[in-house]
Order: sequence, then C-alpha cells, then structure tokens
Amino acid sequence: MNTINDTNFSFPKQKAVYKGKVREVYNIDDDLLVMIASDRLSAFDVIMPKQIPYKGQILNQIAEYMLNESSDLVPNWLLGCPDANVAVGYLASPFKVEMVIRGYLSGHAWREYREGKRKICGVAMPEGMKENDEFPEPIITPSTKASDGDHDEDISREEIIAQGIVSEGDYVVLEDYTRKLFQRGTEIAAKRGLILVDTKYEFGKTNDGKIILIDEIHTPDSSRYFYANGYQERQDKGEEQKQLSKEFVRQWLIENGFQGLDGQTIPEMDDQKIEEISNRYIELYENITGKKFEKANTDNILDRISKNVTTFLKKN
Repeated sequence: MNTINDTNFSFPKQKAVYKGKVREVYNIDDDLLVMIASDRLSAFDVIMPKQIPYKGQILNQIAEYMLNESSDLVPNWLLGCPDANVAVGYLASPFKVEMVIRGYLSGHAWREYREGKRKICGVAMPEGMKENDEFPEPIITPSTKASDGDHDEDISREEIIAQGIVSEGDYVVLEDYTRKLFQRGTEIAAKRGLILVDTKYEFGKTNDGKIILIDEIHTPDSSRYFYANGYQERQDKGEEQKQLSKEFVRQWLIENGFQGLDGQTIPEMDDQKIEEISNRYIELYENITGKKFEKANTDNILDRISKNVTTFLKKN
C-alpha cells in the first residue's frame, strides 16, 4: 500500500517548508500555505516507524468538513482542498498556544486527576469525579511547547497573559472562539450519535490583524470522541468507554511498554495492527461526517498531489 511519509515539492512561488509531526506546510509567496496531511502516525510526541494508509486523506477531509461547518461562527484560514490530502489557505502568524477544551475528565486531565491534582492549567476540577465523567461545564486548559519544542506543557490563562505570549485582549477572543467551536462540534457529533469529549484549536493573526482559526479541527488526531449510545451505562458500571480517537493507539502503546519516555522502545506494529488503525480512522470519518469514505487513488500519490496543487495555485 502506497502511503505518504515524506514530501519534497517545489511549487510555484514557494518560499519555505515546515515539516511537523504529521503535516508538511509549504509557504507560497508569504501569502498562502499548502498543508499536506501525511500518513505518519504520532503518539506521545513520537512519530511511529510505519505509516497508516489513508490517514492523511481522512484527517484532511474531516478538517475540511468541520471548517466549512463552522465558518459562520469563526473565520478560518481555508481557501480550498485541491487534493484528497491537501488543504490550501491563507498565511497567518500563529499564536504560541494551543487552546485545549475538555467536556469530560479523560486522557491527560484524568491522568493528572488520578495523581491527586484538582487543578489543571489553573482551572479547578470538582472532587468525586470518575474517569470519563462529564464536567459541569467545559474547561479550557491551554498548552504551549516546551523549550525543547517537542512536548506540550500545560499553562494557565494568567501565565499566558503575564508572560506576554498572548495579549489579554486577544486571549479573550481565543477563549470565545474556542467555546463557540466546541459547542458547534458537540452539536455536530450529537447528530451522529457521538460525544465530542475534548479537542484543541490553533489560531493565528493575519497581516491585517484579524484572528482566524488555522490548522485542522475535530479530527481524531486533535479530538476524542465517545459513542453516545451506552455512554451512561458504561459509566455506571465502571467500564471503559467505546471511543473513536487516537487514544486507542496510545493505550495500545502503553500496554506494550511505551509512553515516549527515554529508554523505551516503540513496539512493533504488524500489518494487522496497521490495518486495524486505518479501519478505525475510516470508521471515525464515516461516523462524524455521515458520508461513506472514498479511498483516493494511491498509485502515484506524490505526482497526483503535485499536479493538483500546481493547477490550483495557478488559478489563485
């Protein structure tokens, strides 16, 4: 199966390339960005050795769907998707925080809570909660990159403003946008029989000072979903929730002795595990969009992308 691991394009008026853990972003004339969703899989801030078929296409197309479904609430960067794995949009200077919002006590928040902490990012969490319980209202728990640039670190609203990472005026807008987007995402998920548990948003500022939503939203790489059917019954019985997110990958890695810590070895993912992960991503796409997933032709992925993007840029 052909997958996208690394790219090395030369698009018209290309100025620079940024390669993240999963996406590769091409700067076009300091005006547009071409964002290519690779099939790389990242967990605990570590890139896994093998790629997941169709993962990039799935992330890109869910993000496109969600950006279009929320553009009436919050302005975003997207101009168009000329290829199954590619989004093209406007360049913006990113804020150096990720706006994480949580409706339920899961994942990192639960791990902190289990250790006895009752505050995360300066936000209080009620006593007496169990894993995956719903918060009385969603909480915003921002993160920022550590000094080594690899790991996300919790940070409070007060610290962000005090350190001048984001001005207070801009941060008020980020919080407002974050809550509006999470509410819309929650409504979309509910229509599909899903619960949007938590997610993160990234924002930037355009040259004319406008704050816009950038990057992906509501994908399995940035969000956690539970199935609504049976949620309360599973909570009452103390059972694990049935979920659609990358958390199942993290749990499998933890069970196999890997959490991204020094000295740990990434467990081998055989073909069966790779196919299972790919199918889980397809399952999420079909559940969250209500559409059947149509696999793009992967015979010559890089040639396909090059032609589609070049044609699009010439028109824009």
